[in-house]
Amino acid sequence: MSISTSNPCYHCGLPVPEASYYPVRIQGQERLMCCPGCQAVASAIVDGGLENFYQFRTTANERPDANPQGETRWNIYDLDEVQSEFVIPFDEHFKQANLLLEGITCAACTWLIETQLKKNPAIQSVTVNVSTHRCAIVWDSRESLSEIFRSLAAIGYVPRPATDDQQQQLIKKENRIALFRIGVAGFGMMQAMMVAVGMYTGATDFWLDFLRWLSMLVATPVVFFSAWPFFQAAWRSVKMRHLVMDVPVALAIGLAYLASVWATVTSTGEVYFESVSMFTFFLLLGRYVELRARHRNRLAFGNLAQLMPLTACCLREENGCELEQNLPLKMLKPTDLILVRPGETFPCDGRVVSGQSAVVEALLTGESNPVAKAIGDRVIAGTMNQHSPLKVEVTSVAGQTQLSAIERMATRAADEKPQQVLAADRTARFFIARLLIVCSAVFAFWLWYQPQHAFWITLSVLVVTCPCALALAMPAALSAATANLRKRGFLVARGHVIETLNSITRVIFDKTGTLTRGQFVVEKIIPIAPAFTTSQDEILAIAAALETGSNHPLAVAFNPWRDKLNATDVRQITAAGVEGCIDYTWYRLGTVAFIAEWLDTKLTSLPPETSHHTWLLLADKNQPLAWIALADEIRPDAYSLIQHLKQQGIVIDLLSGDQPAAVSHLAQQLGIESYIASATPGDKLSHLSARQAAGDKVLMIGDGINDVPVLAGADVSVAMASASDLAQTRADAVLLNNQLEVIGEALDVARRTRAVIRQNLRFSLMYNLLALPLAAAGMIPPWLAAIGMTASSLIVIFNALRLVD
Repeated sequence: MSISTSNPCYHCGLPVPEASYYPVRIQGQERLMCCPGCQAVASAIVDGGLENFYQFRTTANERPDANPQGETRWNIYDLDEVQSEFVIPFDEHFKQANLLLEGITCAACTWLIETQLKKNPAIQSVTVNVSTHRCAIVWDSRESLSEIFRSLAAIGYVPRPATDDQQQQLIKKENRIALFRIGVAGFGMMQAMMVAVGMYTGATDFWLDFLRWLSMLVATPVVFFSAWPFFQAAWRSVKMRHLVMDVPVALAIGLAYLASVWATVTSTGEVYFESVSMFTFFLLLGRYVELRARHRNRLAFGNLAQLMPLTACCLREENGCELEQNLPLKMLKPTDLILVRPGETFPCDGRVVSGQSAVVEALLTGESNPVAKAIGDRVIAGTMNQHSPLKVEVTSVAGQTQLSAIERMATRAADEKPQQVLAADRTARFFIARLLIVCSAVFAFWLWYQPQHAFWITLSVLVVTCPCALALAMPAALSAATANLRKRGFLVARGHVIETLNSITRVIFDKTGTLTRGQFVVEKIIPIAPAFTTSQDEILAIAAALETGSNHPLAVAFNPWRDKLNATDVRQITAAGVEGCIDYTWYRLGTVAFIAEWLDTKLTSLPPETSHHTWLLLADKNQPLAWIALADEIRPDAYSLIQHLKQQGIVIDLLSGDQPAAVSHLAQQLGIESYIASATPGDKLSHLSARQAAGDKVLMIGDGINDVPVLAGADVSVAMASASDLAQTRADAVLLNNQLEVIGEALDVARRTRAVIRQNLRFSLMYNLLALPLAAAGMIPPWLAAIGMTASSLIVIFNALRLVD
């Protein structure tokens, strides 16, 4: 087939065959496409009212598959077994699909994808990252996912699941292409410098021209391949009217190269091909160090592809015998029974049903000491069994495990930009605009004073003052601090946490499960009704039946008596209690106020001699039946943390839904002067709002569902590892190892981070202030300017890496 190179395809840019005719009318003009695939994609874009995409795009799109194996290829993604790898359920109807999109070439692609998909009423939100090609779609699961895949493919972006393996492939590809660009730039730099030795040591006439052409030959791949990302980013930012550091970099490389080409062609002036190559090499080297640091921080949060085993030993019962069968992780489902031998990694979240062992949970908590596990204890995917084999009932698999939730929170924190970083970005953009003005003034002066030096001195000013170090000062420090805290067991889930911790003036603690272990045990039972002759075991069996299914710390105390009675129509009332029907009799278990409201009568007070207990009252419809006293142990590091916070001038509050006597007793033990007992979620939120209105910056630490409103409203909120899933999703950070002393360490790390950020900012500003006059005076050649700019960036990065230890 003959090809016409004069008419490139309007969509993908490939040549249009002479014998073909696939037109699409775009913006009032007939545009030719090279194949039916490009025609279909372009028609879908135009028919969707999105033809402005072609006006804003900066590069041609990839050519779509003309025969995508039929429409049925997308139907496989409607299967639950396939979705389990990359789809996260939010609630009954909405889910989030994490995708990788092929064909993204520029920022306009992001606009096109988001605009096209938001036309679908089933899609709640779309987020596209142009640099990683990742796309997160939240949609109503009553609409099939395959339809969304078809919509993406119709506009030329082929979707695929964003699994850990594919993410790893992207990281490897990014690393490989970065090394390739550095290699080309390094080879070109060395060859150009060798040629420059001949030019500067006496070559004349024919040989001087020959060496110039040779130097241009080796520098051209450096400019058009190695330095190409700088030109792409600069052109994209100019199109979007948004200045970035790559603008002066691209100007410096482009102008130096074009001026050198002109000097070579006309045999006049100086050539700086070696400076261009050296400049590009050192810039790429600095960017590669940043890239590796970014990848290291990402791996610090744990990578599922590396941590999880490929198979699991599933136990099946057949003919009365228990058989072992190795199955791929994808085939595991909740309620399956698996065997985890010593030295093996748990492939899922689950509950121990047989055996005793110790489990290393350093991945999650940062604590290397093994944790004892027995029947009924929870085990977490990614942790390692150490001593004895365990039989585990699967509770969560794939994207529903706690490890996956931690990785999602870590990713979300990495994607968010704190106000400090946004301010630094604005400062850098302001700096770049002023830098271009200064460069124009320098050029005008030298053009008047010594025209032969004007261009190269301006080039040096442009390069040496590029504010890369300024832009890296905060992100590098925050990334290093986040990795440090993660190793300590403090997972940062929001980008602003480290910044805000420096301004905390008040800390609010919940009681149960936070300052105490939340592992209650039954210590005493006091019958109330004279005619109530039920034994203590029967009383506890009634309470256990009411608490079945509850994840409240108080409910754990009744675990030994569960499954003896069954309760129906159970209803939990937050911060009050629980009620239900057992054998046609209605019971309530909870606070005094909760029972009094039910019985409409005045109840007796708690025994004063056991005021430190947490008391629950059991009653039926007619009368109160029995007091049940629960005891909870204070966390061993709670007192030291309180004293540490007080030494820093931070005010401590204790807000709890427990009875006044128990809260008062704990406050006295820990030295907390301000406390509120019997607090409802509304009371806690009101207290928080009042303190914030008075000017306090508040850190809230809690673990229960009743803490969700106040966790969401605090300036910084920390959920315990034992917290409910809802509490963890609303918190800004999660304390993975439940060690309160890490809170004090987090405050110390935040202060160190602030000090490092200030050091980085001072250094970057001093460097620019000193380098600018030297470069403007002609004392810094372009190649030295490139080294200076790269060195300043590396100093900032290595200074920030001190926070990792």
